[in-house]
Amino acid sequence: MEYVKLGNTGLDVSRLCLGGMGFGDPEKWIHPWVLNESDSRPIIKRALELGINFFDTANVYSEGIAEEVLGRALKDYANRDEIVIATKVYFPTHDGPNGSGLSQKVIMREIDKSLERLGTDYIDLYIIHRWDYNTPIEETMEALHDLVKAGKVRYIGASAMYAWQFQRANHTAEKNGWTKFISMQNHLNLLYREDEREMLPLCKEDNIAVTPYSPLASGRLTRDWSETTKRSETDEVQKSKYDTTADTDKVIVERVAEIAGKRNVSRAQISLAWLLHKEPVTAPIIGATKMSHLEDPVAALSIKLTPEEIEYLEAPYVPHPVVGAH
Repeated sequence: MEYVKLGNTGLDVSRLCLGGMGFGDPEKWIHPWVLNESDSRPIIKRALELGINFFDTANVYSEGIAEEVLGRALKDYANRDEIVIATKVYFPTHDGPNGSGLSQKVIMREIDKSLERLGTDYIDLYIIHRWDYNTPIEETMEALHDLVKAGKVRYIGASAMYAWQFQRANHTAEKNGWTKFISMQNHLNLLYREDEREMLPLCKEDNIAVTPYSPLASGRLTRDWSETTKRSETDEVQKSKYDTTADTDKVIVERVAEIAGKRNVSRAQISLAWLLHKEPVTAPIIGATKMSHLEDPVAALSIKLTPEEIEYLEAPYVPHPVVGAH
């Protein structure tokens, strides 16, 4: 395993981050392919054995059960001082007023619930899951700063927004002497590259860590175009991300398969190798519901694509509708 600094910090993280959306309770989440706790624990244990020390989850995954599953496994299998835990806040956790968003009330409530579920007294990286159009950014940034000063959070990050919003948030923090975001968890893969225009250059300029989610386009980059899985058949979120651009995406998927065949490696390895070449990507967030979902990404770390291969993979791309930053 390779380790790198998380952006402009002294924090060491593995070059791969294990995402926790696939752990929890399929009855408590919109995705029926989620693993229950007994099936999740071997995956988490194996990730640790492979050297992964960076784990990402969110307060809404499986209605909080994902945090509980991850927290118990890490407590049993890992040294807390060696691992980095990220979780997120924004999406609704209950119906009615103040059930979601980034107000001080919500942030202060949700951090304590996440800490309890994860079984830890601090979060290494606390991430706003989306931009809150209904709360002043000053309120959000001050609340997050207060969590850092209280020792409940070490660093703060953001996810899935426009570059101008990310810049505005950090400018607000800098102007007021508050804690700034040190990471961006954005949507980035061979089938979705819209952040190459503004977000990636901004992060590179300011030495902000980029930890992309959906690095394999919900599995579409890993199999034949006609092949289906339980996830591809039931995951309405991935359908909303990629179905409208399926015709142009198919060409890219075929080129991934072609290069993988020539190198005698998996398509997942080629897709992740491309992402790991992309500056300033720090640690892609991989999902894993099978052991092979861990082995392939680790193997991808040793693959060095040629400039010609990268150009061949990228050439068919056409602009896509923006996903996530709404």
